[in-house]
Amino acid sequence: MPARTAQGVDSKIKELKMLGYPFVVVCGEKVNIPNVVHRERRGKYDAINYGARFLSSKTRIVCLNDVDTKIFNFEKALEKIRKNGVALVFCKLKVKEGPPVYFYSMMDGIRSRLQIASSGELMLIRREVFEKIMPIPPCKTEDNYISFKIQELGYRSVFCEDCWVETERTKSLKDEEAYKTRTVTGIYQALSQTRGNPLIRVFYFFLPFISPLLLFQGKRGLFWMKGVIHGLTNFLIGDREGKF
Repeated sequence: MPARTAQGVDSKIKELKMLGYPFVVVCGEKVNIPNVVHRERRGKYDAINYGARFLSSKTRIVCLNDVDTKIFNFEKALEKIRKNGVALVFCKLKVKEGPPVYFYSMMDGIRSRLQIASSGELMLIRREVFEKIMPIPPCKTEDNYISFKIQELGYRSVFCEDCWVETERTKSLKDEEAYKTRTVTGIYQALSQTRGNPLIRVFYFFLPFISPLLLFQGKRGLFWMKGVIHGLTNFLIGDREGKF
């Protein structure tokens, strides 16, 4: 579990203990808390790579969860990952306020049919598949790299709406634009590092051309469109950095 700082680590540990599964938190800040290890902040991809060395030999399912989230109906995600042929389950993300409320409503409608993007706030991966995709290269959206790479290897991934996490996201449109810029850059990074579903690659090829359709969402759509254009531009001019 990646954590930029120690903020929220105590409450997350309490939640994980209630779930009853072993865990390790990779924290960017040095703290003296059991099961919390320090790693200089280099990006979530690096925290996952570092945390993988602490997996028990008995681990069969790897769960990635952000520290600033609250988990609901975790058993529903477990049910899906235990089904034959399923290698990855990523869960629904809920926010209570701000532009992301409308964005995820729109996004979930799409990725329930075509998994154009995953949510790394809560992901479950079969151990044997997890080991095949490691180490994760520098990428701003390590969750999409994981999803696209698993598709490339021929495994099945599932979007679970019965299990979800609640968190906070951007409140202002300017912050939303910056967030979309980073995630879009990361998605194109992930696409360049994998060879996954061709339909997803076609979608992102045309995304800059169809992004003006977001203007039908009003002012927030304008900032989403700007995030798409800036994100692609950053990738095209050579942004391959995983840290943000």
